Amino acid sequence: MIGKFSRAAAFGLAAGITRAVYGELRRRSPGGASRWERTNHAGRTVHLGAGPAVAVGAAVGALPAPARGAAALAVLAAGACGAYDDVAGAGDPRRGFRAHLSALRDGEVTSGAVKLFGISAAGLAAGALLKERPLDRLLAGVVIAGTAHFVNLVDVRPGRATAAVLALGAPGLLRKGPAGVLSAASVGAAAAVLPDDVAERTMVGDAGAHALGAALGAAIVAGNGRAGLAAHAAGLVVAAVYGDKVSELARQAVRVPTAVG
Repeated sequence: MIGKFSRAAAFGLAAGITRAVYGELRRRSPGGASRWERTNHAGRTVHLGAGPAVAVGAAVGALPAPARGAAALAVLAAGACGAYDDVAGAGDPRRGFRAHLSALRDGEVTSGAVKLFGISAAGLAAGALLKERPLDRLLAGVVIAGTAHFVNLVDVRPGRATAAVLALGAPGLLRKGPAGVLSAASVGAAAAVLPDDVAERTMVGDAGAHALGAALGAAIVAGNGRAGLAAHAAGLVVAAVYGDKVSELARQAVRVPTAVG
């Protein structure tokens, strides 16, 4: 039976694995520290270890849910595509679907385009595993990929993406069944790195933002029927179309308070 214990187990698994992976990446930094470091908006050097950590943590945290296969597929694929963009797209000033699709029309395959199509494909594949009817599968794919993109859109300042996942995922913790477990996995992974993210010791990057968004999207899909999926899909499409405005609103939001130390 999937009840309170499974939600608690999912949260604990996600948080524990995320912290363990994050700590190991900070200690060892495979390939050298420079590969894992970036300069953030304030000119501070931050570590990228939180991104892969939350991807692994959210995927493992989904294990108590029957929908574990679909959730893991969406989370790990989204995280991998985001990680590729973190590395290959470093220094590329182009942002948003229009810029990358425009480059694609000109014959250039950008890392952003790879991310766009890769996460979309993963979302559709996960949606096909979570739902039975063709239309529901399509809507589920849009919700998973769209939520991954949305969380990345708000990742414009320290703590924005992780705080957004906590806020949006918290109501799902009250739900029973797979939706509650998958919500707990996304929230647990985000909570594990939130303090370091806000304190500007790390950043989740595209890898973490997309992975957390995909995990949250899988939870939304697991807890909604066709009407709910359609409503979420419509909202996410609007957010994607007005992505610059969404990012600007997130940039202007009040900074998440925390003790830095």
